[in-house]
Amino acid sequence: MVRDQVRFGLIGTGRIGQVHAANIAADPDATLAWVADPYPAGAESVAARYGGTATDSPERLLDSAEVDAVLVASPTPTHVTLIEACIDAGLPVLCEKPIDLDIARVDALRPKVAASSVPVALGFNQRFDPAFAETRTRVATGEIGELEHLSITSRDPGSPPADYIATSGGIFRDMTIHDFDMARFFLGEIVEVSATGAQLFDEGAREHGDYDTVAIVLRAASGAIATITNSRHSAIGYDQRLEALGAEGLLLVANAPSSLVSVSTSAAVEAKRPYLDFFLERYAEAYVRELAEFIKLVRGEESTSPTFEDGREALIIADAAQRSAEEGAVIRLTG
Repeated sequence: MVRDQVRFGLIGTGRIGQVHAANIAADPDATLAWVADPYPAGAESVAARYGGTATDSPERLLDSAEVDAVLVASPTPTHVTLIEACIDAGLPVLCEKPIDLDIARVDALRPKVAASSVPVALGFNQRFDPAFAETRTRVATGEIGELEHLSITSRDPGSPPADYIATSGGIFRDMTIHDFDMARFFLGEIVEVSATGAQLFDEGAREHGDYDTVAIVLRAASGAIATITNSRHSAIGYDQRLEALGAEGLLLVANAPSSLVSVSTSAAVEAKRPYLDFFLERYAEAYVRELAEFIKLVRGEESTSPTFEDGREALIIADAAQRSAEEGAVIRLTG
């Protein structure tokens, strides 16, 4: 039986793990009970700040009998093993994306997830951004008629370190995967993928055979089209926009400003501050809402948390985009 406060075990105390720790500590329906990280100082620091028992052993956390749910924010290569361990322990799990970089490992775990009654959720937090969620609801209610074209722009403010790119799985699996999930969130099943990429400015991308700039066209089973534009840098800040075009109108999500104040002088009119700096600021509320929705899932309530299957489908699209960019071909998805 789940208590009034869901007792969380957090695995991974890097940048995103710390975001989750803060949100768990701030949520009146949750408490941080255990924190695990192979780097003991990281676990101890987070536990000291947000509560819980620190350990360098995820196994000890899972065996403690003192957690009701687990949040996995550890490196991607650990995700499959930890999801499986959570299922074996009977503990609902919210795992950061992607499930894995190798679809074969995801598919090997898939039957176990399907056969289990243990909830498994994926961390596609952008679904819970208030502006994106509102737009999707208004599309679903038919406000702009049949959705014909979804346009997503996502540009990071700057390139990650080269050693990060080396293990990231590439821009499609690391960065664009959020946009692939967003396209599915709005359009449903994706049946066709066409992608192109370039190495224009980032030495890390060149060194590791990745792209720093990509453009993707997706076709949905409905016939509607989604276009996605990504870049590893943006001089104007974290560039996150979405446009939904329907037969009867247009819904547009603009960039989030860092300030609502503008200045007009002889040099410029209505000059504004740059956009928010990065995803931690832009999607702060989305992470809070993602956690609240997962708590509903843990309690057996109706929940819209993204599923293991959502994670699998996004990775399939990412793999197809990688193949399309490398081969210069349109890739048909067969499910």
